[in-house]
Amino acid sequence: AVRSYALELNLTDSENATCLYAKWQMNFTVRYETTNKTYKTVTISDHGTVTYNGSICGDDQNGPKIAVQFGPGFSWIANFTKAASTYSIDSISFSYNTGDNTTFPDAEDKGILTVDELLAIKIPLNDLFRCNSLSTLEKSDVVQHYWDVLVQAFVQNGTVSTNEFLCDKDKTSTVAPTVHTTVPSPTTTPTPKEKPEAGTYSVNNGNDTCLLATMGLQLNITQDKVASVININPNTTHSTGSCRSHTALLRLNSSTIKYLDFVFAVKNENRFYLKEVNISMYLVNGSVFSIANNNLSYWDAPLGSSYMCNKEQTVSVSGAFQINTFDLRVQPFNVTQGKYSTAEECSADSDLNFLIPVAVGVALGFLIVVVFISYMIGRRKSRTGYQSV
Repeated sequence: AVRSYALELNLTDSENATCLYAKWQMNFTVRYETTNKTYKTVTISDHGTVTYNGSICGDDQNGPKIAVQFGPGFSWIANFTKAASTYSIDSISFSYNTGDNTTFPDAEDKGILTVDELLAIKIPLNDLFRCNSLSTLEKSDVVQHYWDVLVQAFVQNGTVSTNEFLCDKDKTSTVAPTVHTTVPSPTTTPTPKEKPEAGTYSVNNGNDTCLLATMGLQLNITQDKVASVININPNTTHSTGSCRSHTALLRLNSSTIKYLDFVFAVKNENRFYLKEVNISMYLVNGSVFSIANNNLSYWDAPLGSSYMCNKEQTVSVSGAFQINTFDLRVQPFNVTQGKYSTAEECSADSDLNFLIPVAVGVALGFLIVVVFISYMIGRRKSRTGYQSV
């Protein structure tokens, strides 16, 4: 399944004192040309086994550097420089291998490609840089996403600083739009909200649609004993994702939602289901709420069909986070001509559909019995016999 992992590096010098500290999350979306002259898009976020070979504290000739290697031929490097009273995240370099047929099937050009980005983000010396907000770098056919970033180069005296320098997005996002209904008492439940508007989301693989989803989404969040209910507005929500042979990702984001991931998987080679949900978003108090669960089992349907449930359903991700869905229809695999295939209905819908013919059958049966009894009574009255004289 496509996931996002937190990377962490605590680099020490020859005296075993911390000289550079970093913790962050990242993923990459790459668009590439195939052998049949179409284009495909893949998201690289499952880093697998990660190494940090080449990461250095820096010296008089070279500045500090974070070097990350993961997957078959992927690498990422961040370089730092120092001035009199500041240090800078100077540049970022990302290399990917289109010769990896698993990640880049049918790639026309095979080899290692590199994208370089100049940043020059200046940070006060001996301050810890923090950026929880989603940052995006886009160049050529590569889009880089970074969030939940903590980094300090040139650590003084082996101790990571408690003074934080916030990125501009975090400074402006501390006053988030009021989209929550907050209940102060931990013993009460959040005020019910109206039914959310259903939105239609899609994921493209090249020029073809590979995933379709239509649903109204309502988030139920409990943090620090405070419950919130949030209806997702589809008009301000964007969708991205990726499609593979056995997994598919639908990612939603907005001004307050950094990402809401729905990860689908294939089981037994003939059915699909919702396997994983990940979320990271800003709450009304400016804090970040993050939850992940990769052991779910919802929305089960045969491959080649869609899953549909018009009635309200609840996806329980954790004790602190549930998603209510309304007017749901989803097809993460085998989408043809950008349209839904025949739907398999959820039990809530099918139970209602089953009751209708049963009710009609019972009514017809009752009517037949009434007609039969009326007929027998009428026949008995009309029977001729001996008359008295």
